[in-house]
Amino acid sequence: MKISAANLPHLLAAAVLLAAFATPAATAIAATSPRDADALAKSTYIYIATVRKDGNQSKAVPVWFITTADGRIMIDTNSDSWKAKRIRRGSPVLVWIGSRTGPAFIGKAEFIRDRALQDEMIEGIPRKYWLAWAGLFGPKRARFDSGQVVTLRISTERDLPDGFQSAPGTPAPVLDEKPKPAAAQ
Repeated sequence: MKISAANLPHLLAAAVLLAAFATPAATAIAATSPRDADALAKSTYIYIATVRKDGNQSKAVPVWFITTADGRIMIDTNSDSWKAKRIRRGSPVLVWIGSRTGPAFIGKAEFIRDRALQDEMIEGIPRKYWLAWAGLFGPKRARFDSGQVVTLRISTERDLPDGFQSAPGTPAPVLDEKPKPAAAQ
């Protein structure tokens, strides 16, 4: 098979795509802890804060959500929201489940452009929230297609300690910080 210079970018893109599929999805995300899975099953809202450019937490805001079969969270938000802008630039997300003082974790969010996953949001939100079921609110295909609304999928990186609270304007925890070992006695 002869490879022309014009086809090289397409072949490289195909190789990257194949490598992505060859990597098991389980290695790409941390598992949701039993504490968080239980809280998510019982909760109507999650509260999300992002990290500002100065390294401090934003205000935690309540959002509707659905969970995926693999334990990740999906939300939708306006594409020009501060949350979306900060995540686009690489901000981690701080998530509290059920209330601003509920179980908390730090995670990574990714923008989802897959229509099938967006359709899960369009169908799942009205099943969970009666205001969306009544047609008053909730994601609509036209808003996704126009770019007004985006879907974010959140993966857990690590749990935050019980009692960790939303504190806008204070330094956010480091995403990849490992728990400190107990002091030797």
